[in-house]
Amino acid sequence: MKGRLAVIDQINGRAAAALVVDGRLQDLLIDPQDDAHPRPGAIYRAVVDRPIKGQNGVILKLGNGQRGFLRQAKGLSPGQVLLVQINSQAEEGKASPVTTRLLFKGRYAIITPDAAGLNVARSIKDEHERDRLNEIAHVSMEDIPEGVGLILRSAAEESDGDAIESEISALLETCNSVLAEKENGSPELLVEAPASDYIAWRDWTNPDPDQVFEHKGSFDDYGIWDLIDNLRRPEVALGAQASMFIETTRAMVTVDVNTGGDFSLAAGLKANLAAVQDLPRQLLLRGLGGQVVLDLAPMGKKERRSVEHTLKRALKADLVDTSIVGWTPLGHLELQRKRERLPLEMLIAR
Repeated sequence: MKGRLAVIDQINGRAAAALVVDGRLQDLLIDPQDDAHPRPGAIYRAVVDRPIKGQNGVILKLGNGQRGFLRQAKGLSPGQVLLVQINSQAEEGKASPVTTRLLFKGRYAIITPDAAGLNVARSIKDEHERDRLNEIAHVSMEDIPEGVGLILRSAAEESDGDAIESEISALLETCNSVLAEKENGSPELLVEAPASDYIAWRDWTNPDPDQVFEHKGSFDDYGIWDLIDNLRRPEVALGAQASMFIETTRAMVTVDVNTGGDFSLAAGLKANLAAVQDLPRQLLLRGLGGQVVLDLAPMGKKERRSVEHTLKRALKADLVDTSIVGWTPLGHLELQRKRERLPLEMLIAR
């Protein structure tokens, strides 16, 4: 499969979408089997339950027995009503991390209730196009409440003006509806998290219309299941004899890099560079986050800077916030990665 294509299907009635670039799986979205876990993007009217001492945060009631955790919550008291949005996936048995900075996100635009002003994506360089989009935005902003902002995304470039205006109008309607719900004191889900097929349409902006395939059985037709099956194996080939093993424990994700039969320091560096270059994609597709520990192949200590540089470059194109924590005394490289998704193994029961 050459080029960039999006494949939309269903798994047991649940929306699923795969982004493939030159035959390589680049992103994978699958709706969960149930609503037991609040999903990133969902918006709730929440009620403060109790503070968490030592963490400067509070536990929130989200309704239906679900809980949220808000950091930096100084000054909040039990019973207080807040509008919050799930911003990452919760660990099993823990409250879902939330934020009070709501975002209403579409393909072309984002409405920001807590950040007034107009911004056009920096990736749009053409001045005439920026002027056109600014004109569209200013007309649309006539209906925006005070204090609410608008961001035009890169997908708006050269897109139909009516389509952009229509989306902004729909986002504003949802925003206004949510903001009006704060007065009622009971915890409740106000806006559901977007489904996988919608996220694919919203965020995968590059496939041409004739490169989007959506029908029952399309995952089989375009070999997506074979690509998914590869993700269920811990071993990832890195070229030559090298490989890395990605495995999970209750505490962390571990990555072990091996060179095969070549034990030279040069082979170790080559394997390590290949591993960190592909690691963000592998973690994204497998739905893994939290603490990530890399046990790299033997290499010279002076080569650590080269490994970090390659990893930082790979993370720039990553969809999930990931921090390089540093090197341990034993020579392991530690990362901290936001939990954006449920693990793949929880999603792919066929």
